[in-house]
Amino acid sequence: MRAGGSARWLAGYGALLVVAVTWPFLVPGGAFALRDMMVFDAMALTRASLGWGDLPARNVPQDALLGILPHPVLFLRFAVVGAAACAARAGYLLGRGTFGRAAAMTVAVWNPFVVERLLQGQWSLAVAAWLLPLVALGRGPAATLAHWLASLTPTGALAAACAARGRAGLAVSALTCLPWVVAGVFAGAGGTASAASAGVFAPRAEALAGTLGALAGLGGIWNGEAVPPSRSAGFALAGVALLALLALAWRDVPRRWLALAAAGFALALASWAGLTGPLVAHVPGAGLLRDGQKWLILAVPAYVAAAGALDGRRALAACAFALLQVPDAPVALAALTPVPAAAVEIPAVDDRGRDVVFESRPALTRVAGRVAVDPAPKAMNVVESGALAVDGVVVDPPSARWSAAQVALDGPDSLGRLRGLGIGLAVRADGSVVDAGAPARGLPPVGVALFALWCAVPLLACVQGHTLKINRPHLHRYAD
Repeated sequence: MRAGGSARWLAGYGALLVVAVTWPFLVPGGAFALRDMMVFDAMALTRASLGWGDLPARNVPQDALLGILPHPVLFLRFAVVGAAACAARAGYLLGRGTFGRAAAMTVAVWNPFVVERLLQGQWSLAVAAWLLPLVALGRGPAATLAHWLASLTPTGALAAACAARGRAGLAVSALTCLPWVVAGVFAGAGGTASAASAGVFAPRAEALAGTLGALAGLGGIWNGEAVPPSRSAGFALAGVALLALLALAWRDVPRRWLALAAAGFALALASWAGLTGPLVAHVPGAGLLRDGQKWLILAVPAYVAAAGALDGRRALAACAFALLQVPDAPVALAALTPVPAAAVEIPAVDDRGRDVVFESRPALTRVAGRVAVDPAPKAMNVVESGALAVDGVVVDPPSARWSAAQVALDGPDSLGRLRGLGIGLAVRADGSVVDAGAPARGLPPVGVALFALWCAVPLLACVQGHTLKINRPHLHRYAD
């Protein structure tokens, strides 16, 4: 196959892969709601979105960015589809020959990790997994922008920091991690993770493949309901075969990427063995480790590079095994199609920036028949519970302020006690609103400043691009 024809064929194949796994984000609709995902156009910038609320900064700066954008839903669409396209591009760059490139593109775009995380509603983690090979490839504006977008959540930020290269990568790592690191240290929001929750979030075995086999193919998410049906029919075994093929090319994978993959598997296996429970319970910030399977994200660059090093029949077999891991991915991902904006019910409370506490409001709700997180904390300053119950067992207790507010609602001098907690409004279970009188507290200056620095990272990419443009003739002269 000629070079021009090969490039066109691979471009078409890459586009097909991207559309197959992101098509729900191309469907018209006003909001996205599924499990952990709740994105709608009425989101607001709050103290919690900056990491200075009642709970640890788990969605920082993702929610802050969505809170300042005029069209968060449109941004979500571009971010998901664009990240998948970047994964295809990275696979193309890492591949050798037509079939090697096709294999690398397939492994990068179509894998159980991104499919399961999307179905869990953790779209920004899937975005980070798609962008990580581009971050690992090296310096330059593209790597910087990929690093920035991958850092929408702390897990993505840490993964990108591990994969980044050079001084620019170090600078971007610092700027993208500071918002949630500083908030975690100084915001005063106590962690709610427990040793029991580490066990709940441990990797899960899948049919015929077991836990080790599921992890081998980058699957094994803790929530079985966020898994395509094919994984329960034994298709996870294709991931074991895929890893066996990729292992043949391990010498062609950069050692640093192999070390990253080893670290990711070590964390996942430690979670499976129950070793992370004490860390999660007693070490500040170690709650990031309790969902051990998500750290398989660190193995994605090595997998893609190994697939790209294959050629001929081995590369074609790798393509087949990668697709067979989740052959029903496009069908399963239909659960992500957007819902009408009117389906997202935001409480009609005239809060004017004040803290609002809801009496016994559940953290999960139903939107168009789907289970999703409550939209209220995304639109106003809500005193959040943070309590977590799995299969009827409470594994994380509620936050101290929420518990105190619930007691105050039914106790003597309720208004004074709520006001002492900094709460301006209380909404009872019957819908009545109690004005406790506490004024709006405003946004934390430190949180705003760090978020502004995070938003400025793309400017660094512009500077890099300008520098490369100036130096390119000089570099070419030496190359000649």
